[in-house]
Amino acid sequence: MMPQDTGRQFDTVSRRNFLLGTGAAGAVALAGCTQEVDDGNGDGGDDSGGGSTDSNQLSGQVIIKGSSTVFPVSDTFAELFMEEHPQVNVTVDSTGSGGGFQNHFCPGESDINGASRPIKESEVEQCSSNGVEPVEFEVASDALTMAVNNDADWVDCVTPEEMSQIWREGGAEMWSDVRDDWPDQEFRLFGPSSASGTYDWFSENIIGPDLRHTADHQPTEEDETIVRGIRDNAAGMGYFGYAYYASNPEQVKALEVDGGQGCTPPGLDTAKDGSYPMARPLFIYASESSLQREEVYEFMRFYLENAETDTVSEIGYVPLSAEQRDQNLAKLEEVAGR
Repeated sequence: MMPQDTGRQFDTVSRRNFLLGTGAAGAVALAGCTQEVDDGNGDGGDDSGGGSTDSNQLSGQVIIKGSSTVFPVSDTFAELFMEEHPQVNVTVDSTGSGGGFQNHFCPGESDINGASRPIKESEVEQCSSNGVEPVEFEVASDALTMAVNNDADWVDCVTPEEMSQIWREGGAEMWSDVRDDWPDQEFRLFGPSSASGTYDWFSENIIGPDLRHTADHQPTEEDETIVRGIRDNAAGMGYFGYAYYASNPEQVKALEVDGGQGCTPPGLDTAKDGSYPMARPLFIYASESSLQREEVYEFMRFYLENAETDTVSEIGYVPLSAEQRDQNLAKLEEVAGR
């Protein structure tokens, strides 16, 4: 039994913002690529998943779970793909990277899982025990963003160590605990839940592998909720994927990060050139068996071709290079036996 489509309930305001953010320009940019999908398909597809071998009559279902960070890319591509293939239903649900792997992808109940960090060995083992073979594709780069309330005029730049002091278990409780010239106000922290790949990446790379993430924060898998929490609290602080800041630049203040080479702002350019200390890759994982179904294969080909387009940067992430795109497509062809 297929799980219900809860992806459209994620956050209608957030989803609408991202779709509007890509706009007509994104759709036009993709038009040529979607035509290539139609023209390039042939016979020989597996009908076991309900997909037709005729690309003009492609049908079936593609189920995507996972990262809230990757969600806007997957959701945008799903909408555009369905415009070209109205008989294919692509559902996208934000569950967190780990939540998606554990509860949906590895049990074999979804075809694709978005992830804002690499799959864990324990997740590979869970997938293997259920006969699921995950295939990794890097699809973009992100500038993980730490943000504060717009009225927090005492801070513009932080170091990884200062962020670790604030976000570790048993760490700083007040702003003045970190710097003497910061106010005697308690932090109000907003961030992802422990099911999130962003939570995992931040814990490993910023808090430190031998320390634990504080539980004294408001956790959520809806990044728009983090933005609102920071906006509405003078002592608020939180972190999320750069796309969510790019769609809310007036609501919160993004902090620069000094990793030892001076204060560097989050952004597409600094993530691309590696100068921003919290730049990171973003992934999708496809089930090898799902890729044998025509509708999943065609959607993945559409996704990977267009991960190199300006639509990704309009959402708020760094697109793939042409070389990365071609490597992904070659891997897809090999795994799908094309």
